[in-house]
This record gives sequence, C-alpha cells and structure tokens, in this order.
Amino acid sequence: MNEPAPDPGLFTDRKAFLARVIEKLGTPTCDFQETFRKLTPSGKTDHHRRAAGVLLPLLFRESTPGGKGQFVFQLIKRSSLVPQPGDLSLPGGMLHPVLDRLLRPLLIYGPFPILSGKARAYALQQQAPSFRFIALFLTNALREAWEEIRLSPARVRFLGPLPTYSLTLFRRTIFPLAGFVENPGTLRPNREVEKIVEIPLLSFYREDIFGCYQIDAPGPAGRRSLQYPCLIHRNSDGGEEVLWGATFHIIVGFLGIVTDYRLPEWRKGPVIFRKLRLDYLTGHPPS
Repeated sequence: MNEPAPDPGLFTDRKAFLARVIEKLGTPTCDFQETFRKLTPSGKTDHHRRAAGVLLPLLFRESTPGGKGQFVFQLIKRSSLVPQPGDLSLPGGMLHPVLDRLLRPLLIYGPFPILSGKARAYALQQQAPSFRFIALFLTNALREAWEEIRLSPARVRFLGPLPTYSLTLFRRTIFPLAGFVENPGTLRPNREVEKIVEIPLLSFYREDIFGCYQIDAPGPAGRRSLQYPCLIHRNSDGGEEVLWGATFHIIVGFLGIVTDYRLPEWRKGPVIFRKLRLDYLTGHPPS
C-alpha cells in the first residue's frame, strides 16, 4: 500500500512547497561531477556513454475543475521522427560541450540569472567543480527546452539538481534538474515533439492509475521481455498516455526526496503490452 500524501495542504501552498523542494534538493551531495568523470573510460570508446541534461518542469495551475490550484509536471510526447517515439519525456537532450560552456556564464552572471536565490546558495555549498557541472547541465537542459518547445529560460526558476540516471536501452546518462515555470507563455513544439502533456503531481498518490508496462524489446541476443512500473494518465479528451521508464523514475525520485514518497504496488494494476520496433532506438524505420 502506498502511504497517503503527506500534509495535503502543502501541495496547494505554492510558496511553502517550492521552499521545501529547494531545501530538499539542495541538501544532498550532487553526483554530477563524479558521474560525468566516469562516462568515458580511457581507450574504451565502444563503451562510451553520452551525457544529456534534462529539465523537470514544475508548474502551478491556479484554476482547476475542483476550484483549487495544483502542481503539475509538464512533459513532452516524442514524435515519430525521433528515437523513443510516443514516449513521454522531459525537455532536454545531449550536452554540447562547447556551446553549453559558452552559454553557462549567462545563467550565472547574466542580467536575468536563472541560477539564483536560495537554490543557488545551496548549489554553491557544493564543491566548486560540482557547482560548475550543475550550471553546465542546467544550461544544456534549458537550451534544449528552448529548441524543443520554445520554453524561454527567463521563465524558469532553478530549484535544484536530481540524482543522475543511466538508461538501459541507450548508452546515455541523464543529468536532471528541477525548475519551476511561473508562466510558460506560448509554447511551440518543434518536429521532435508531438504534443505537451501535463500530469498533476497528486496523480502519483492515486494507486488506481498505476500498472505494469510489459515491453518486448530488441537486444544484442535477440528480443527480450521486460516489465516496468507505469502511470496511466487519462487526458481530459478521454485519451490515454503511459508514463514509464526514465521519466517515470526521475519523477518518482523527485517525490521521494521531497516528500519521502513510496511507489504503490504497481504489479497489481493493469498490464499494458508494447512491442518495440527496431527503429525505437534509432528513430528511423528499418530498411
């Protein structure tokens, strides 16, 4: 059984909840520096893992059907033109070592610094190299969010870094950072994004929408069957989206740090089957 949401009033108090997020994310030691240095073993390029910065966008919607404000996670649904088509993901992408390092000072010292306030103070308490890596991957994530959905970096308030996460089907390690979006403005998804999907934070405290995502995936030794926890989100138009994999893991990790969240018994929920095609990993139909 999943524990009930702690102090339900906290989730409707925007100021108090954001202060809690900044404190909880800022206190642990950030693993960005250590993880990044392990990504490229010397002389073993065949085992090279690429680094990607992603943004976990948290919004507060003032008006909801029930008449109360609530926090939501703003995710993107990947289009059929890119790897992992149809998956819900966080805005972000591969680190550009040169460009992102050139843009990094704007976040720290620019006229409207995103890396500021108490969240910056916590980041500065890390070792100096760790602070630079936090700023680097925040730059990376915000640049990619601008390219993918035209989310302006000036509208994002940095909340803190999250633990890194290594993908199993890809040679890629994700460096996630949480940010609060006061007002996203008009977003314009590019060709890589089918649409934007918002999932309420409180959805993760509903046991009835968790299930088992069973995939038949291609692998080096042939196809294999894998099972993952998932959240089944139903849109207002009656459509259904399945949140699983890295994005699911990162959000659950975020809630665990901030609220001591525990995942419900997802294996008791409905089972959703999906057979991944060969182009799932490449984004290109097999020839």
